[in-house]
Amino acid sequence: MSDRTMAAAGTSAATTGTPHTDAGDAGYRKDLKSRHINMIAIGGAIGTGLFLGAGGRMAEAGPSLFIAYAVCGVFAFFVVRALGELVLYRPSSGAFVSYAREFMGEKGAYTAGWLYFLNWSTTAIADITAAATYAHFWAMFSDVPQWVLALIALAVVLAANLISVKYFGEMEFWFAIVKVAALVVFMLIGIFLIVTSHDIGGHTPGLATIGDNGGVFPSGVMPMLLLIQGVVFAYASVELCGVAAGETENPGKIMPKAINSIMWRVGLFYVGSVVLLALLLPYTAYTGDESPFVTVFDRLGVPGAAGVMNLVVLTAALSSLNSGLYSTGRILRSMSVAGSAPRFTGVMNRGGVPYGGILLTAGFGVLGVVLNYVMPGEAFELVLNFASVGIIGTWAMIMVCSLLFWNRSQDGRVTRPGYRLPWAPYTQIVTLFFLGSVLVLMWMDGGISRTTVNCLPLIAAALVGGWFLVRGRVRAVAAGRTSP
Repeated sequence: MSDRTMAAAGTSAATTGTPHTDAGDAGYRKDLKSRHINMIAIGGAIGTGLFLGAGGRMAEAGPSLFIAYAVCGVFAFFVVRALGELVLYRPSSGAFVSYAREFMGEKGAYTAGWLYFLNWSTTAIADITAAATYAHFWAMFSDVPQWVLALIALAVVLAANLISVKYFGEMEFWFAIVKVAALVVFMLIGIFLIVTSHDIGGHTPGLATIGDNGGVFPSGVMPMLLLIQGVVFAYASVELCGVAAGETENPGKIMPKAINSIMWRVGLFYVGSVVLLALLLPYTAYTGDESPFVTVFDRLGVPGAAGVMNLVVLTAALSSLNSGLYSTGRILRSMSVAGSAPRFTGVMNRGGVPYGGILLTAGFGVLGVVLNYVMPGEAFELVLNFASVGIIGTWAMIMVCSLLFWNRSQDGRVTRPGYRLPWAPYTQIVTLFFLGSVLVLMWMDGGISRTTVNCLPLIAAALVGGWFLVRGRVRAVAAGRTSP
């Protein structure tokens, strides 16, 4: 069967008016409730990129970092809003992989799925690296090798993720509660310190903190622009709620509220936190080796406060790792059923958990343990760049699917739901242009970032080579679906 025939088979539902179905959605339990989805949406927007990454970025770009967070936050909202429209059109645990299959054929689904896997397999490494870095804050762990702590973090989260989706939802609910509560407390304390001009380790917070240290752009505009690829990584989990929609009973009611709330949460927690950090201490006080929130409380001298905040950011890292294992398990199962991922990644346990795909992602996490052993000082930055490439590719695929969906709606082949991405198709086009510009900025940054961009032909070659390996099985599966 030709690729064109497979694409036609995958999209026949859209052209005939019959609801498109994805075989990979079978077997899941609808155990995620409204509170789970809402907190998963929050947790997806608040993670390691803020709690750990903001420190090093602040040291490089200064207070202008808040501009980068604001700009990237707008495009992150466009992406998740586009995905939300597709979810309301047809909920699926395969999410954008399933939509790519419907609108772009199996090649599109294959590309979207493996780019997403690239994102989360490398993000898993970043998360266990962050968890190990946080653990070193406490004296009892200071002599424990970073790779050992990374292995422990991976083992704990993997065990928890394999139980059931309900357990995952509960874990993410409470993880998100902890993160949000900690940020709210930090912001309230930060505002109090600024209003009262309270001394912080010999420094008086306020607008003078920015003005006396080079202003908003102490090193110029370019450092802020060059950090955008890292800021994009900070928002890499916002699409998670789209994957989770396939395991909830009433996505049409739950998803719009969860997605719409992302925008103001991004503005409040990301931009607001970075502005407060810039007002509380000079940007030179922060470092990539420590969470900026821990830095503030450490300078403040509150007994135990820094330790509590460090525990919170450790929770954020474990939450992100948990989310990555969850989402890749669902995506890989959708691909496995279609033939574009190994068969074992489609296997589910009695709790409706696709443990094969979860174990595959965890296997790459083990490579991260090795990386932490070989180069502990550079592990986070290295995988951060590859994760950024993966998320840029994933977001681009989501926007392409959204654009194709909009195009089909124009001639009546599909019907757009009431919940829509605003200003289509211009929103999709502008977002795709933004994502392309991020790659250009990565190349301009030099060093590891440029090396990562230079690896894009290798990534493309790997995808092409992989397609030739799986296309026979993909065609066989497609032929079985379309045979009388």
